[in-house]
Parts: sequence; structure tokens; C-alpha cells
Amino acid sequence: MEWEGKLAAVVFAQGCSWRCRYCHNTSLVPPDGHLIPWEDVLAFLQERQGLIDGVVFSGGEPTAQAALHPAMAAAKELGYETALHTNGGQPRLLERLLADGLVDDIAMDVKAPFCRYHEVTRARGSARKVQQSIGLIIASGADYEFRTTYHSDLLSDDEVLQIAQDLAWRGAHTYFVQKYRIEGTGDMPLALTPSRELPTSLLARLAEMFARFGVRG
Repeated sequence: MEWEGKLAAVVFAQGCSWRCRYCHNTSLVPPDGHLIPWEDVLAFLQERQGLIDGVVFSGGEPTAQAALHPAMAAAKELGYETALHTNGGQPRLLERLLADGLVDDIAMDVKAPFCRYHEVTRARGSARKVQQSIGLIIASGADYEFRTTYHSDLLSDDEVLQIAQDLAWRGAHTYFVQKYRIEGTGDMPLALTPSRELPTSLLARLAEMFARFGVRG
């Protein structure tokens, strides 16, 4: 789901400092030089003014790009609504984007209970940054959703519940669980291991915690 209810173009940015096992865009993680120049993207957006509603900046991890702020500003100047898909790993940049009114909608991954965050991201200190970003998003006034990719080899039922309880405690109103996708993965042991379904009793409990909750995939 790129942007529910919107007809949008998606800009996939290269680069990410995290190495999550379930990542389905592994080809975008290392910046490899196979780039579409921003001038070409901007020309594409100029040609479609009035035809599409918005622009989604995704990745990879778009906040890994130093030019994200001016790129989103340029999209806004063309009259587009803008959405950001992020892992929350760059709270300082996120704070600037929000303060400058450059983000209308945010989808942020919450990957694990914070005590285990570095095990999933393979990056020390990632939990602290994500907690900062969650607070910024909830306080921002922008539309948002938090979401967790689930594979039973990575998260237990209790850990999914722990993630949801933490988000609800912080004041989050929207949460989605998305099922692991094999497409684009670089972790074959995980891809070849079937994931258990979350029990319906747990899903019902999660639904009670949020104004909007769902399962995707």
C-alpha cells in the first residue's frame, strides 16, 4: 500500500544504513550508481500536474538522502501532496521535514520491541532514534501509520503485542501488521521458512488498541 485513497507517483531512493533480514527492496540498499537524475523525476512530475494527487518518497530509506528536504519541497511547490515511508532512523531530518510542512502523510516501520531493535536492524542505537521519531510523528498533526512486518522466525506473538502496547501507550492511533513478502528479499533462509499466522485472538486484541488497525499481505 503506497498511499491509500491517493493516485500517487512513487520515488524510490537508494541507500539504507540498516540491514533488516526481511527487507524486500534489497536492491536499493547499497547506492550502486544506477540512478534516475532528479531533474528527470521533476520533469515527470511537472508533466503530470493535475493528473495525480501526490508523491510518495520511499526506498531504500529516503532519509538517507541529503537532498530529500529540497526534493520534497520541490514536489510541494508543484502542488502535490507528499508522503514519506521511513524507518525513523533520522529523527533530526524528520523533525525538519515536519516543521517545514513538507510531509502530509507518514508511514513508519516499527520493527521490533526496542530491547531487540538492533538484532533486527543490525545497527546499534537504532531503537533510540526510532523512539524519537515516533514521538515527532504522533505530535506532528500529519496523517500517519505505524506498521510492523511480521515473520514468526523474527518476532513472537508476545513481541508483536509488546510493540502494539508501546505504540498505544505513546498515543498512536493507527497500526498495521504486514505479512513478510518473499519478493526482493536477500535472506534466503528466512524466505524459505514459512511464517506462522498470528492468532485471531491476538489480532482482536490489537484491534481494540487503535482507532485503525489491520493486517496486510
